[in-house]
Amino acid sequence: MAVKKYKPVTPGQRNMTGYTFEEITKSVPERALIVSLGSHAGRNSYGRVTVRHRGGGVRRYVRIVDFKREKHGIPAKVAAIEYDPGRTARLALLFYADGEKRYIIAPLGVKVGDTLLSGPNIEIRPGNYLPIANIPVGTMVHNLEIQEGKGAQLVRSAGTSAQLLAKEGEFAQIRMPSGEVRLIRQTCYATIGQVGNLDHSNIKLGKAGRKRHLGIRPTVRGSAMSPRDHPHGGGEGRQPIGKPGPRSPWGKPTLGYKTRKNKQTDKYIVRRRSKSSR
Repeated sequence: MAVKKYKPVTPGQRNMTGYTFEEITKSVPERALIVSLGSHAGRNSYGRVTVRHRGGGVRRYVRIVDFKREKHGIPAKVAAIEYDPGRTARLALLFYADGEKRYIIAPLGVKVGDTLLSGPNIEIRPGNYLPIANIPVGTMVHNLEIQEGKGAQLVRSAGTSAQLLAKEGEFAQIRMPSGEVRLIRQTCYATIGQVGNLDHSNIKLGKAGRKRHLGIRPTVRGSAMSPRDHPHGGGEGRQPIGKPGPRSPWGKPTLGYKTRKNKQTDKYIVRRRSKSSR
């Protein structure tokens, strides 16, 4: 996929780039595999804002993606590569031999007409879904399970991949895109290859309007607020943050402050992620 640069006929297009969509083969999604969800604007079930700077945006249909792929041994033909407005990766529409249709994350190199499989004893090729125990060491994978049978939860965004480093006992060492090396049970499943749409990180929105189309509202700097609204606010002219360091609007440390509290899974982390990959 290539990146398209606009001719700047308006000021907003001066630094704007977009997708060429040359890999997309079908523009209308499968009606049975989409769900309409309303906008929650970052609010939870109590109506309280739990994620700031959310709201508005273009109305979108949510595609139902099959992250479990439990139809083992049934060949599936790639019928189309589609755009998904709710995620950075592309989707591959699979037609199974028994007549069922499902969406999966489109791996790099998978084209229309390819046949994909899932199960323990299948070929090692991009798009196939099999247990980590049956994957050779050094293979690049994505769509990783953390708990057996729960479905893929890790490495699902555009252009990402993890690498199988070693196997020992019931666990395997896998290097994540962040650089973190993590232990995952060999009975968990993973998809061979890398997630497609590699050029997603090269896209420049170019103007504030495209950010609003995505449902992201403006973010105001704390130093531009009053001291009653933000710890960074107040003072005549521009002032430094101060001795305590960067703070959230509620006075909590932020910008690099570690908030991980899940000690139960610390034993599965062999090596922490590198600072340069954050």
